[in-house]
Amino acid sequence: MIAAVILCGLGYAEGAKLSRRLGGWQVISWALVFAAPPMLLLTIMTLPSSLRDIGVPAWLGLGYVSIFSMLVGFVFWYRGLALGGIASVGQLQLLQPFFGLALAGLLLREPVAWTMIAATGLVVIFVAFARRFA
Repeated sequence: MIAAVILCGLGYAEGAKLSRRLGGWQVISWALVFAAPPMLLLTIMTLPSSLRDIGVPAWLGLGYVSIFSMLVGFVFWYRGLALGGIASVGQLQLLQPFFGLALAGLLLREPVAWTMIAATGLVVIFVAFARRFA
């Protein structure tokens, strides 16, 4: 988990620097091109015996995540990092769990425990302090 956090942070920072020169859509496009061979290998290794067991909602979810989260979302994410500064905008991503919990509770009627709200509240407070005293 620590390695993933470090690698993602480095990837975001490098992607933001590159998007200043190339543009956000080119950065994510190249990242997806470079990631395609290992992802294809992993797909083949974990492929189920039959694709008939995979329902339409799963295919729609895969399409949504592929197009909007990985492609369109990252175009705007890298553009925002390039324009607003990597450190400043990167801190805002720490608020994502707060919005995720709120949306899960309001839209999906998921149960949200008080401990989840407390942990998210602490993150919001730490981000606010970090931005204020930076």
